[in-house]
Amino acid sequence: MLRLVLFALFIGLCASAGEQKYRKTKTESLARGWGVNIRWVNNYEEGLFNAAMSVKPMMVIHHLLNCPHSQALKKAFAADKTIQKMAKEDFIMLNLLVETEDKNLAPDGYYVPRILFIDPSLAVRTNIVGRYKNLAYAYEPGDMKVLAENMRKAKKLIPHTEL
Repeated sequence: MLRLVLFALFIGLCASAGEQKYRKTKTESLARGWGVNIRWVNNYEEGLFNAAMSVKPMMVIHHLLNCPHSQALKKAFAADKTIQKMAKEDFIMLNLLVETEDKNLAPDGYYVPRILFIDPSLAVRTNIVGRYKNLAYAYEPGDMKVLAENMRKAKKLIPHTEL
């Protein structure tokens, strides 16, 4: 009887360990190297829904896996503790490998990497830009302070409601 109980306990532990490993892998696959401690949404529609419901702005990162500029930005983004903390706590996060059908996410063209912010009213904040005039939403690894400041600007746009 004791062996049967121990065997059942062992099977239960193995099953739960496998389930936890699956969850971690799913999170890592959505993160794609941008930050495993951040909750990433699956797609644009889910991000819009969560932004509206949570009253948090959404950050949309357009990138490609085989683009050296995207890879360099991803590495700097993942290494910056301030950006990671704000992304985890204050934003709905989405990174896209494929363009959406929303033309508002390409106000100055289709290029990667580019980062745009959407406020909880679901308006694309085209006024929050990086330091380049010709590629307004592009960031480079050395632009993490600019990106952090833009994240702070996006947070301030959240409308305050009284309870």
